Amino acid sequence: MTLPIPVRDVAILLARIGIGIVFFAHGWQKLVTNGVDGTAAFFGQAGVPLPTLSAWFATLVELVGGAALIVGAGVTVAGLLLALNMAGALLFVHASNGLFADQGGYEFVLTLGLASLLLAAVGAGRLSVDHLLFGRRASAAADTATTRA
Repeated sequence: MTLPIPVRDVAILLARIGIGIVFFAHGWQKLVTNGVDGTAAFFGQAGVPLPTLSAWFATLVELVGGAALIVGAGVTVAGLLLALNMAGALLFVHASNGLFADQGGYEFVLTLGLASLLLAAVGAGRLSVDHLLFGRRASAAADTATTRA
């Protein structure tokens, strides 16, 4: 059993906005508060490969990807890039610290990464820029897939 389509679209909208805000805030923090150089220095200490390039990647993906989720534009691509970004954070920074975030663990990045992957899989929903641009075609395909499941 699935939720009725209007309820599902509101749920996707709320998830997109909430997850997008968190990513946008972290991208802003890397760009403005810590600075990309500070982020790269931390990445270097943590053993992240190519720390300057990785810092720019994380900053831009979180900032632009977060904004994309909020408005619902390019959600599949944004979700995949954000999930990849969180996989890197998990593997290179958090995995060795265990599960719990209060100990530097990976629960937060795991949750954000899987939520991003889920949004990439289900799409932006009807309450999105994607729906405005691609219209009924994308929604009809999603509805057909949902009713078959």
